[in-house]
Amino acid sequence: MVSKNITWHEGDIGYEHRCGLLGQRGAVLWLVGLSGSGKSTVAVAAEKSLTAAGRLCYRLDGDNVRCGLNSDLGFSPEERTENVRRVAHVASLMRDAGLIVLVSFITPYAALRKTARGIIGADYFHEVYVKADIDTCKERDPKGLYEKAQKGEIAEFTGVSAPFEEPKNPALTLDTARHSIDASCEQLIQYLSESNII
Repeated sequence: MVSKNITWHEGDIGYEHRCGLLGQRGAVLWLVGLSGSGKSTVAVAAEKSLTAAGRLCYRLDGDNVRCGLNSDLGFSPEERTENVRRVAHVASLMRDAGLIVLVSFITPYAALRKTARGIIGADYFHEVYVKADIDTCKERDPKGLYEKAQKGEIAEFTGVSAPFEEPKNPALTLDTARHSIDASCEQLIQYLSESNII
């Protein structure tokens, strides 16, 4: 809760001015999906492609953020909510600065995604479902997490001991079980172009 003694201090330079300087629209691409679906890999590829094209962007990766800003949080439903709340506020500030923000977060519950959208603003929040079935994710298991979760070594693991609510109306779906990372990245860049973000 914000104290009653705190007031937002408006500056003379706003979102439109910063976007004009950068030649792009500040936006948040919130990539959701199971562990191993390819969220981070797609975000890395998109960041590289956008940067090569002279676009200013930044990645907020779930694991990276938990190494610092959210290192005090676990994976209970309450802590997942706080994890998303903090990152959504950071992403919103970056978006206001005119950046294209690539957030790769599992974000397993529809309510969490609604929270993020509410903080960032519906006009700037673009939900991207990085889709891969659980068997494909388990087969990839790049970090060995599914194996640990199945042995009971990790609690509250999405897809094993915690649920994942599939997005019903994402702005974009990238099916990484059927398409390569390069093809998925191209789809994402095309979406940004068609949405007049770049």
